[in-house]
Amino acid sequence: MKKHIISLTGDLAAGKTTVTKLLIEELGYSIYKNGERFRNMAKEKNMSVSEFGEYVEAHPEIDRELDDYARQFGEENDYFIIDARLGWYTVPSSFKVYLKVDIDEAARRAYNDESRKATENFASIEEYKQDMIKRYNGENERYFNLYNVRRDDMSNYDLVIDTTNKTRTEVKDIIVEEYKKWLEE
Repeated sequence: MKKHIISLTGDLAAGKTTVTKLLIEELGYSIYKNGERFRNMAKEKNMSVSEFGEYVEAHPEIDRELDDYARQFGEENDYFIIDARLGWYTVPSSFKVYLKVDIDEAARRAYNDESRKATENFASIEEYKQDMIKRYNGENERYFNLYNVRRDDMSNYDLVIDTTNKTRTEVKDIIVEEYKKWLEE
């Protein structure tokens, strides 16, 4: 059964947060953000996001708790956007979108994003890049071990967009157009 839910996931610094804000404005939907909750948990433990990700590997109950809450939220609500790594998996009735980005562009974006400085403060773009690769690989392994799913398997998604050379408005417009088609099918 399809619901009026868009699950938005993708590469680190692919533009998920920015595009989500634009989608909320256009569609009038609310938002559910697992990543924000994850970052806050890292901050509470005085850890970087990467350090907390490693910590979570040894404490899978944290991932399960986050994902179970997202699943329940998806079952009980409608008309929202879920910004979560496994939103497509935890809310299968959603329109599943994956945003891709070239790793060099992702590192540049992250390095210049002031909002990341509290939990991801690196001295160079190259340091960001190496950390992003490490996080991406660690997350993929963690999710496979927990749920036997591959987040990087693009067949899991209804729509895949490379945001490297697209504006945020272009990405939002593509999502809205394809989402409306999906709802009508």
